[in-house]
Amino acid sequence: MLKRPVPLVTATSRRQWLQHAGLLTACAATTGWAGQTGKSPSSSAHGSVVIAQCVDFSQAQQDVSKDFLIGARAAWQDINLHGGIGGRQVEHLVLETNGTPASLQAALEPIKNNPACVVLSGSVGDQLASQLLALSRKDELNIAHAAPWLQNASLEIDSKTFPIFAARQEQISHALKNLSMIGTKALGAVYASPQIYAAYHTEVERIAIDLQLELASYQATNDLQSLGQKLTAETPAVILFIGGTPELAQFTRSLEKQARQRYLVALADVNLKTLMQMGASRNIPVTATQPVPLMSSTLPVVKKYRETLARLFDEAPTPLSLAGFIAARYTYQVLSEVNGPLTRQTALSAFQRRATLDVGGFRISFNPARRSSTYVTQSLLTSDGRLIG
Repeated sequence: MLKRPVPLVTATSRRQWLQHAGLLTACAATTGWAGQTGKSPSSSAHGSVVIAQCVDFSQAQQDVSKDFLIGARAAWQDINLHGGIGGRQVEHLVLETNGTPASLQAALEPIKNNPACVVLSGSVGDQLASQLLALSRKDELNIAHAAPWLQNASLEIDSKTFPIFAARQEQISHALKNLSMIGTKALGAVYASPQIYAAYHTEVERIAIDLQLELASYQATNDLQSLGQKLTAETPAVILFIGGTPELAQFTRSLEKQARQRYLVALADVNLKTLMQMGASRNIPVTATQPVPLMSSTLPVVKKYRETLARLFDEAPTPLSLAGFIAARYTYQVLSEVNGPLTRQTALSAFQRRATLDVGGFRISFNPARRSSTYVTQSLLTSDGRLIG
């Protein structure tokens, strides 16, 4: 397996590396993946249970998708090594998309008439998960949609979708809680691209109102570095960054020469270890939220994840990879409780009970809005380059 790059890499080179190498790492050993979606339903392994996972491999989402998928793959391979589900092996079918609704519709074709496919599990990233939710709400997706990487807190969850990770609002609230306690009343929000602004600004504005924060929004066009240099002394000191790891690295470097100290808050799509590798400014502290336990946690699911990842993959542990692992383990636990034949309908019925589960210390308990978790932790990249948490 290919290792993560150690030298300094740019946003472009990292994404090229992911496209040409990392995605191959994530998919090469999968039983069924996008390169094999031409198979007929009858060509699935005899007696296997098909678990489909929709993955957005567009340029903007590669950083997130690769790690999340590796965690899910590690979990399903380990589950198969221990007997699968009810003695049946799991065929982990990865459905690749380029982020557009049309590519998602095409990716779903192989499973529409495949009775062996009983669930969609761990769809990633956020916009793809939102697209799947929209299809499900229109009854165009008659299958359980378990543990998606659904970050949008504004969407109404339907009866066939089962989000287990804290959404964007919980993450922002957690990150800003201590800051608001010490009197922070203003927040800057930087969007890494016009597309990201269009997708998320309404939700962020609503969250700011809920938290009683004065919000100043900044939208990048093609150059985040020049945007950072245009910030003035009147710009809020605390800045929420909405975008990926490469864009955040570029933005931090633009703040190095500013006299005013800035404090950046990033959400779960950002990987702080990768941020350090990419040469982010060490003068700017960055707090990143994550809806999973810390890598240093002693929870059984984290220990299991680290052991499984080390045994099966030459990959460093990351919060996103842990999230993919937890998504698969949650799906496995629910399916394992099905009495009688495991079909698409019996699987959906099992998920619709929305039972409280403990996935190795990660508690899943759904609220009346059909969402589960408000669990959020955070890590800090300090101004002197140390990673805490």
